Amino acid sequence: FKAIGTTLAGLAQCGAWGCFDEFNRIDISVLSVISTQLQTIRSALVMKLTKFVFEGAEIGLDSKVGIFITMNPGYAGRTELPESVKALFRPVVCIVPDLEMICLISLFSDGFLQAKVLAKKMTVLYKLAREQLSKQFHYDWGLRALNSVLRMAGVLKRASPDISEALVLMRALRDMNHPKFVYDDVPLFLGLIRDLFPGMDCPRVGYPDFNAAVEKGLNAKKYIVLPYQVDKVSQI
Repeated sequence: FKAIGTTLAGLAQCGAWGCFDEFNRIDISVLSVISTQLQTIRSALVMKLTKFVFEGAEIGLDSKVGIFITMNPGYAGRTELPESVKALFRPVVCIVPDLEMICLISLFSDGFLQAKVLAKKMTVLYKLAREQLSKQFHYDWGLRALNSVLRMAGVLKRASPDISEALVLMRALRDMNHPKFVYDDVPLFLGLIRDLFPGMDCPRVGYPDFNAAVEKGLNAKKYIVLPYQVDKVSQI
């Protein structure tokens, strides 16, 4: 709370706007202290003061100061905001983004000529995966995960301009998602990819030297060498 208090004091004095992302990840005990700090600034603004006492020191106040917070309610590890904090902010609810349009624009910007068809396949794949695969805490089928795949697809496109665009995207989708799946979900996801990209098969990039080193390490520890385990080490 001391670090945030210092930031709030700086914002109040220079009249800047500050946005605190994922605000409800802060511990509830710290939130109560921050609530008092925010209330102090708000009271000074309501009274139209030019100077006020903040955390034991008198500082100047620029009325143009603005404080904003973002939060994702309902996620694991998030704290429910106390009413004392909620009362200090005006809520704004954001709609679900148009994932297909975002994919379309991103693919076009990376030089994909078939961006419209491929963007549709991407969003359909993630929709089906969200519905059909098991529910795991570490699975993410939102915009953040899509952006990671889009970035990798752009890199692969520039590195291999002669490969078909559908194959490039299929490889990015497979290689970016495969490592995070639990064992039972792997064949389901690969089946979805085969349905959306029929007749396409791109061998995964191999790391023979690294795999040999992993197998040597397992043998030295008297472990049984399993290809799936070696593959999982490579993914990590």
